[in-house]
Amino acid sequence: MSFAQIVGLLASGAGYTILVTVACSAAGVAVGLAVALLRRLGWRPLDAALGVFTYVFRGVPVLVLLFLVFFGLPGIGLSVPPLAAMVLSLGLIAGAYLAEVFRGAFDSVDAAEIVAAEAMGMSRLQALRYIELPQMLRFAVPGMVNEFTTVLKYSPFAYTVGISEVMKQAMALSAVTLRGVEIYFAVALVYFAIYKVLVTAVWSLEKRCRVPGLDGR
Repeated sequence: MSFAQIVGLLASGAGYTILVTVACSAAGVAVGLAVALLRRLGWRPLDAALGVFTYVFRGVPVLVLLFLVFFGLPGIGLSVPPLAAMVLSLGLIAGAYLAEVFRGAFDSVDAAEIVAAEAMGMSRLQALRYIELPQMLRFAVPGMVNEFTTVLKYSPFAYTVGISEVMKQAMALSAVTLRGVEIYFAVALVYFAIYKVLVTAVWSLEKRCRVPGLDGR
């Protein structure tokens, strides 16, 4: 078996890797955005609870939470499919990190614009929706790119719950051929290719959403 054939066989699992990465990233954005928006409203009891959420889930290892969801919940009668377990566990952790990214991006919005919006008669929710949120999302793109690449690097954990992504394919192939060095080098190439495609797509988004004059360009 040639090296090119090894890469081709591993690439058959790339679809699952991309699916896991995109699904977990989308879940992370949804969770992070919800947390950041709720904290922005300034309701003290809720803000304290959400602060605990971000603190806890930023400190929990991905593999521990994944095993808790996939292997632990069936013990109390809740069976979670492999992909759903991966999306839930990694989505919550990514969401906790993205909530902090969004919080910092919200803080970058000029406070004078919020005061002006409220002076024009906008409610707090209207100012948040029409003034703060659009600008925040533009400021947050670089931090989101970093978190998406982190999610991609955690995606190999999907093999532990039976998802046939690149790493699972590599382990099966290595057991049969005993050519571990070539196979795992090929794994690195496949992951780098996926990383390059995803990051190039997000960089294009960042270029379109970049705030004019923010970085001197």
